[in-house]
Amino acid sequence: MTKSIGDRIRILREFRDVTQEKLAEHSGVSVDTIRKLEQNIRQSARINTLRALARALDVQLERLLGQPTVTPQPTDEGGLLALRDAIQDIDALPGVPLDGDPEEPPTADAWVSDIRQATGQYWAGDYSSLSSTLPMLLRDGRAVARETPSELVWRQLALAYQLAASLATQAGHPDWAFGAVEKQLAAAQRASDPLAEGMGVSTLSWVLLRQGRWEQAQAVAETKADDLEPSFRRGTADQLAVYGNLLVAAATPAARRDQHDEALHLLTTAESAAIRSGSVKAYGSAFSVADVRTQKVNIALAGSESRPDEALRMAGDVDLDSISRPVHSASHRVDVAQAQFQTGDYEGALTTLLEVEEDQPEWIRFQTLAAATVTEMLEAERRRNALLRGLASRLGVDPTL
Repeated sequence: MTKSIGDRIRILREFRDVTQEKLAEHSGVSVDTIRKLEQNIRQSARINTLRALARALDVQLERLLGQPTVTPQPTDEGGLLALRDAIQDIDALPGVPLDGDPEEPPTADAWVSDIRQATGQYWAGDYSSLSSTLPMLLRDGRAVARETPSELVWRQLALAYQLAASLATQAGHPDWAFGAVEKQLAAAQRASDPLAEGMGVSTLSWVLLRQGRWEQAQAVAETKADDLEPSFRRGTADQLAVYGNLLVAAATPAARRDQHDEALHLLTTAESAAIRSGSVKAYGSAFSVADVRTQKVNIALAGSESRPDEALRMAGDVDLDSISRPVHSASHRVDVAQAQFQTGDYEGALTTLLEVEEDQPEWIRFQTLAAATVTEMLEAERRRNALLRGLASRLGVDPTL
């Protein structure tokens, strides 16, 4: 039998030996809301309410929502467990004897080309293909770095671990991702590349955000941004892009902590950097004015008080055609759907989500906000909607709610 969100809240609360009143006190969520959720009178709540309950219950949001944490159709060569094993490679530990690889590693040029292709798979949302190939790419990368320890190889190995951290986080395993970030930062240091280190800290900030460590997520990104702050007149496009990405990374946890003015200030500075740099693709990421403006939409929905009208107004300033990464465009449109739903435009929200699913059928199944929005829409449903219930079923949300 499928457990509801309320069932999970009750089970976790009772496991912690916490009363509904005490949970309300720790989370800032009303006792009435908690009671209605646990009694299944309400099937869901605003995403920020669920985040607050997850923090108070000391669990990740994905667990509270019952979000899937696996990729479909694992292969003999890869999959999430193979990715875990590649990140937590026993042979890479100090003092542990190497078994040795019976196969010759690829050439540095061939491996670098494979990493570039893998980066494209990640930003296209092709997680199944990436999870099949990335474990071997990590092992090959370590072998290439042992034989050809150039700065280029170390920089690309940092990017490989960045992909591993990102994929593990998307699949609901931020603890694995933390280990990948450690290796990303170590490789960036071996590359003697401060900008690669900056992108490593940006990745770390996102992992900490997904772990619910908001204060630390903001602090590490802001501190690194201060360290790398370039001259706006003399800074290169790459310097401005990495700096701007760190500011964007810091803004999201600031908004989650209800520091909206600080979050907006960070994004305003990032937008100035984007205007100066132009559209940049570097270090496995992208940076542009459109990227920053999508984040303004996101932070308007964050924190204890969501501002969906403001989010929709800001969304009007986003040029979707200029967003170079398909999954970033999809993520922005999921934010828009949440804002549409919160302003009462249920039909518009459903249309937006169905469009995202059509573009990114695999990616959307791993998105907590999409599942939470659909759950809220089911609860608010006035009459049965076959399109909504079909979407709910495909996202793993119980359509009988």
